Formats: sequence, C-alpha cells, structure tokens
Amino acid sequence: MRTAALFGGSFNPPHVGHVLAVSYVLSVHPVEEVIVAPVYQHAFGKELASFEQRVDMCRLAMEWIPGVTVSLIERELGGESRTLYTVEALLAEEPERGLRLVIGSDVLVDLPKWHRFDRIAELAPPIIVGRAGHEHPDAPVAVLPEVSSTQIRKMAQAGRIADAQALLPAPVVQYLVDHRLYRDEQS
Repeated sequence: MRTAALFGGSFNPPHVGHVLAVSYVLSVHPVEEVIVAPVYQHAFGKELASFEQRVDMCRLAMEWIPGVTVSLIERELGGESRTLYTVEALLAEEPERGLRLVIGSDVLVDLPKWHRFDRIAELAPPIIVGRAGHEHPDAPVAVLPEVSSTQIRKMAQAGRIADAQALLPAPVVQYLVDHRLYRDEQS
C-alpha cells in the first residue's frame, strides 16, 4: 500500500522549518509522498495572506523536492479548514492509499482545540516532528530549528526582510519583496 503524509498549515509564509520538516518526513518515515495543504480559512480565525499567495509560496519553497505535492484541497472543501474533513476527502479521493498526518511539536498543546483529533489520529496516525523551543512530553527530540512564520512576518512588517533571509527559502524571500507581503504600509 502506498502511503502519503499530509502536512497542513497556514504557511504564512512557508519557512525553512517547513522545508526541513518535509525533507525529514520523506527521509525517515515510510511515505512516498508529502501532500502540503495550505489552510483555506484558518479554524482559529488567524489573519492570513491570500490562499493563492500562500499556495504560490509553498510551491516555490517545497515543490522542487521529489515526492512533494502542493494541494488545493482546502480551497476545494471551502470555508473554515478542518483537518478531519481534509483527511476524509483525501482518503475518499484515493481509498487504497495510507495516510499519515505531519504535525510539529509546537502544535501538541493545541490538539485539544482541534475538531475530533481522536478521529483524525485514527484515520491518519500522526508523525510528530520535534521543533526546537517546543518541547513536549509526547514529542521526539527536536530536529527542526526554532523559526516561526510569526517572527518572519514581524521582520517583514518592520521592513527588515534581509534579517529573515536565513529563515526563508530564497524564492520565498523574492516573492515577499516582489509582492510587498506583510509590509506595514504605515511605516
């Protein structure tokens, strides 16, 4: 049976931690594909760059890696994104495929807020990737650096995109500059 891993998130913007997570999962776990699925509308109401912009950045950041697909499934499902619905839709699309869910250790504290995480874990057993600065009793050792989209957006808002260059794939840096994303137009 072919197995894919679902890696969902805001990707607002996608950073080197996301790229490393995809590479790590493909290298260490028995999966043939990682499906990167940017959320369409965040379930917790976070303000995001447009879905199209985040998809474009994910493609620039990760689609060059063999075995990675950037999916539009969240837009196809529409409305507020729920991981359970995405998992169910992917399994319905290809019922003979096994599915795993990739989550960073930073997400473990939020799992009680997720819609039916118990069912998600049953359908797509989680692959937890350790992230520096986000230790948790259920998390493996950190293999990802301490980097966040929030800190990158703050740098961009302050006009300090050069400070974020070590945290972003080069094509995503260029995309942020070209599209003036996350810039505080007041400054």
